[in-house]
Amino acid sequence: MNEYLDISPEVQAALAENRPVVALESTIISHGMPYPQNVETALQVEQIVREQGAVPATIAIIGGRLRAGLTPEEIDYLGKRGRAVAKVSRRDMPLIVSRGQDGATTVASTMIIAALAGIKVFATGGIGGVHRGAETTMDISADLEELAQTPVIVVCAGAKSILDLGLTLEYLETKGVPVLGYGTDELPAFYTRTSGFSVDTRVDSPQEIASMFAAKQGMQLAGGMLVTNPIPEEFSMDKAIIDKAIDEALAEAAEQGIHGKETTPFLLARIAEITGGDSLGSNIQLVFNNVALGAQIASELCHTSSAS
Repeated sequence: MNEYLDISPEVQAALAENRPVVALESTIISHGMPYPQNVETALQVEQIVREQGAVPATIAIIGGRLRAGLTPEEIDYLGKRGRAVAKVSRRDMPLIVSRGQDGATTVASTMIIAALAGIKVFATGGIGGVHRGAETTMDISADLEELAQTPVIVVCAGAKSILDLGLTLEYLETKGVPVLGYGTDELPAFYTRTSGFSVDTRVDSPQEIASMFAAKQGMQLAGGMLVTNPIPEEFSMDKAIIDKAIDEALAEAAEQGIHGKETTPFLLARIAEITGGDSLGSNIQLVFNNVALGAQIASELCHTSSAS
C-alpha cells in the first residue's frame, strides 16, 4: 500500500474479497453546493451505490492523508468547511499532503487515489475539458490528461456544457482515450442529453463496458475509459435556456477576470442562480444516475476478473 494512503476497513475488505467498489469525488461536497445540501447529497449518493450492491469509496485528502472511503462524520466535516477546503488536482497533491492539509479531490486527483487503492470505477457528474477560448488561454482541464494515463473507468454525464465539447473530444482522441456513449451515439452535454457531437462507440450494457476495460488492461494500454451516460429525460434541461445561462455566466467570468481552477465552480454557481436552481437539481439527478451505472459496471468487472 502507498505510504500516504489510508483505505477504510469497509473498502479494503470489499477489494480483498473482489466485491464491487465505486470511487466518488469530494469536490462536489466542498465546492459543489451549500451546506447541508452538499452532505445530504453525498450521503444519498453513497446510499444509491449500496442499493446497487456495491461499496462507496468517497475520496478526499484529510490531514495530509489520501483517503479512500470516508465516514459520514468526515463527509459532514468537509461539507461544513466548504470552500475553506482546497480544491485539489494532480499538481496540488504534493503541497496539500506535505503540509498535512485537507483537500477536496477533483476528477483527476480522485482517479489517482482510486488507482492507488485498486479501485477501477469512478462515478461523477461531468468531467472537465477544453475551455472555450482555449486556443488563446490554453485552459485545458487536467482531467483529460489523467484519463490518458490513469487506469480507471470514469462514468459521467459527458463533459460540462460550459466547455468546448468538440475540442474536448479531439483532445481525448489524440490521447487515445475511448469515449463510450451508454445507450447513445451522441456525447451528452451534462444538463442536456445531446450535444451534436458523436462518441467513439455506443454501448448498451455494463457487461460490455467491463469487457472492453478488461481487454484494454489485458493489452497493457495505458489510461482509462470515459463512459458518458445521458441525464435522465425527465431531468434534462431545455438546450436554449441552458445555453443562454452559460453564455451569460461566461461573460460575467470574463468581466471579473475569473480563470483557472475557480472557473468551473463560478460558472456552475452562476448558472444555478440564473436558472433559479433548476440546473442544480438537474446536476444532482445526473450524479445519482451515474453512480447507479458505475455500481453496475463495478459489479460486472468483478465477475470478469473472477472468470479470468
